[in-house]
Amino acid sequence: MPDPILLAIDDGIALITLNRPAQLNALNYQLIDQLMAALDRIEGDAGVRAVILTGAGERAFSAGADIKEFSESVKQGAAVAVRDFVRRGQAMTARLEAFKKPVIAAVNGHAFGGGCEITEAVHLAIASDRALFAKPEIKLGMPPTFGGTQRLPRLAGRKRALELLLAGDPFPPEHAREIGLINRIVPHDQLLAAARELAGRITRHSPGAVAGTITAVTRGLNMSIAEGLLVESEQFAALMPSRDLAEGLAAWKERRPAKYVGA
Repeated sequence: MPDPILLAIDDGIALITLNRPAQLNALNYQLIDQLMAALDRIEGDAGVRAVILTGAGERAFSAGADIKEFSESVKQGAAVAVRDFVRRGQAMTARLEAFKKPVIAAVNGHAFGGGCEITEAVHLAIASDRALFAKPEIKLGMPPTFGGTQRLPRLAGRKRALELLLAGDPFPPEHAREIGLINRIVPHDQLLAAARELAGRITRHSPGAVAGTITAVTRGLNMSIAEGLLVESEQFAALMPSRDLAEGLAAWKERRPAKYVGA
């Protein structure tokens, strides 16, 4: 049986591929666990500066949770279903959201349910012009469980999010861009190249500054402005002793490109 997660590292960029194309890259427990393990490996590799997450095959980024597997957990009662399914999925999206290195979703097809929730959680997202999004959990008689009831309203606003969550209808990438779910749309055959180009525009900067910016934004979104400004200040202070800050200031004064080696 093929590995449900593929990991390739090239030129400082880790490409993670959800690899269950016959099942439209449905998120079964093994895939989620291996995705978390891949993130652990990447986090500890100083040579990796950015992550691109995409799906195998031509049809789907991810069609969402593996309903057959999830149904077996439901049969065992709420405690088991919450433990095995809900908490596992929420831990995955929380990990992606708080990851210290930029995570870019390259949405190559259907991003339904949990696939859409991954897109909501990552830092940046580029969609193929063939992509299609949906929040169809309502059709199963349940709300989203991997963070969709919380992140989508923060991205799209309460009323626009509720329409998507309560109707459950698919929506095109143009609408996803309009509500802030994705950054931009590109032709299908240019998707990974566009994701790598975006990653390159980020990885040219200080890793510490990138991580500090991600942390300040992610934590600050759930705080008051005053609390968020404290986080912003803390992230700046943490970079004060870093070589990257000294290099950035020196490069500016000398009117030359900065050469970052990490904090």
